[in-house]
Amino acid sequence: MKRFSKVLVANRGEIAVRVLRGAKAQGYRTVAVYSDADAGALHVRVADEAVRIGPPAARDSYLRIEAIIAAARASGADAIHPGYGFLSERADFARAVQDAGLVFIGPDPASIDAMGNKSASKRLMLAAGVPCVPGYQGDDQRDETLIAEAVKAGLPVMIKAAAGGGGRGMRLVHDPAQLAEAIASARSEAANAFGSGQLLIEKAVIDARHVEIQVFGDRHGEVVHLGERDCSIQRRNQKVVEEAPSPAVDAELRARMGAAAVAAAKAVNYVGAGTVEFLLAQDGAFYFLEMNTRLQVEHPVTELVYGVDLVAWQLKIAQGEPLPMTQAQVLAGARGHAIEVRLCSEDPRQNYLPQTGEVLLWEPPAGDGLRIDSYLETGRPISPHYDSMQAKLIAWGEDRETARSRLLGLVRDTALLGVASNKDYLAAILATEAFASGDFSTAFVGRHFPQDVLAAAQPTARQWLLAAVALYLDDAQRLAAEHGLGEELLGWHSSHASPAALALRWGSRDQAIELQVDNGRRFSAQIGGVAVAVDVSAVAAGSFRYDGDGVQGRARYARGRGDSLWLMAEGATECFVDRSYAPAETTAAGSDGRITAHSDGKIVAVLVKPGDAVAKGQTLAVLEAMKMEFQLAAPLAGVVDTVSVAAGDQVKARQLLVQMAAAG
Repeated sequence: MKRFSKVLVANRGEIAVRVLRGAKAQGYRTVAVYSDADAGALHVRVADEAVRIGPPAARDSYLRIEAIIAAARASGADAIHPGYGFLSERADFARAVQDAGLVFIGPDPASIDAMGNKSASKRLMLAAGVPCVPGYQGDDQRDETLIAEAVKAGLPVMIKAAAGGGGRGMRLVHDPAQLAEAIASARSEAANAFGSGQLLIEKAVIDARHVEIQVFGDRHGEVVHLGERDCSIQRRNQKVVEEAPSPAVDAELRARMGAAAVAAAKAVNYVGAGTVEFLLAQDGAFYFLEMNTRLQVEHPVTELVYGVDLVAWQLKIAQGEPLPMTQAQVLAGARGHAIEVRLCSEDPRQNYLPQTGEVLLWEPPAGDGLRIDSYLETGRPISPHYDSMQAKLIAWGEDRETARSRLLGLVRDTALLGVASNKDYLAAILATEAFASGDFSTAFVGRHFPQDVLAAAQPTARQWLLAAVALYLDDAQRLAAEHGLGEELLGWHSSHASPAALALRWGSRDQAIELQVDNGRRFSAQIGGVAVAVDVSAVAAGSFRYDGDGVQGRARYARGRGDSLWLMAEGATECFVDRSYAPAETTAAGSDGRITAHSDGKIVAVLVKPGDAVAKGQTLAVLEAMKMEFQLAAPLAGVVDTVSVAAGDQVKARQLLVQMAAAG
């Protein structure tokens, strides 16, 4: 083995920050790479050195193998850590690193090749005696063959991208009549996401748990496992909550699943960190899903339970050292429970629509048993060019309930203002009795958080009032600062105070508020026929405490562009718009025939041209944002007047894409 002393991390965001800090803790010099969008990002400043590798789009920067190799040469790095995502599971990248005379901190290219394709790896696992889900993983990819094999396996079935992960290119089908459409859709999404449209068919194991085993191999022929992680809380087949150990796995089952995972790793002479994923059926049977040939997003829960640093292990193994611990030592070191949630810039109430923009406030709390892996910073933007996951919030406890309670408090108290996120949704999941009981499956989200319920959520009367109070106090503080007034004069009047007339908007709902202010500390209003009042204290920049009906709370807020006001209070984070001085509007959104981009992104396809007659709800264009595709539909029946974009164009949020004229 060639020894190394300087490590380049070929990734970005929280992934790069985690690996860079881990490498520095072991005494290595570190190098970051960055696109133009990340020039001032945290991972660039954490590293000892940084090298620019291209424009913002990942395909022009973080996915350019030659640029990564050139950055290593320019900086004198003698090893490359791929992180997870991007090039981490590309055998051609690992091979290029080794061909350049550098050390790849990960498995050998042959192992990545063997496990990188779900169809090929499943055939290999069957040969190795690892239990697999019944289905089809052949090379004949004709639609008629896939349909026939799906029927043969017995519906419901999962159609899955052979080359991918993260829930992309994956469809669950219950009705034979939907197979052809699902195959076409999955193939298209897979080709866009992974460069391969190859699919496989698997019998759907209903109400199963998703349980994965962390494995580690060295170059001396040893492989160990570090127990399991339960990743059953998913939406769109993407993990939301992960924990270790699994509430459904006892010592005997752990031993059997661990042995199967070790056998899977040994079948490909695996070296380094990897994860073998299984479906765990209600009857205790388990089936191989895939092997991820990299460090996983959810590795912190394993680290907290087993008291290890998996990045440090990766570095030792890459130097040719033996595994730091035997299997018996690993299992003997297990203690307590850890749970992690993925904080994403997406709006669950809008069908998890990705969100971008400037972070006005990022402030997670600290405490016993808490860990935050993130790259977020107040004042920094969230880019449309990369994944929507922004941070991981993790908690450890002596038992599962302690870990759950700590994590619930961490999520609730974390401030993320300026960009919509799934923070409140995560807190709601952790607070459910179903999650607290530990008795759940991959059907959890669909069962407990259906989209219609999420979409129906509205701010309470008190939240409307607190938003109005925040606006009032913010304006008063600005005025006081300009004129040198003391805090005791906020809200003071020389005569009887008249109500402050405010107009707020949340989503498409407008609310006029006559805010009554008494002595600058008591605020009241009638909102939606409900009388609400709060007493305010401890007023500071961006926050205040309040007492409503004898219960004290804290409100935090930030004002952003476009008269937006972000408010964190009453267990929720909401975005209001101050319309107090805005001109009147006469048309509803979409009623003027304008189809605009809902976020920054790339146009994947334009399906109409000027002069085309279209029906209401017909897809006009497909937008890709944060690695997901969105169908943009006609808001009304009519005729296409103009098309302002073409496939491949980068667009900004609210940019006009298609203009329609109503049918005559």
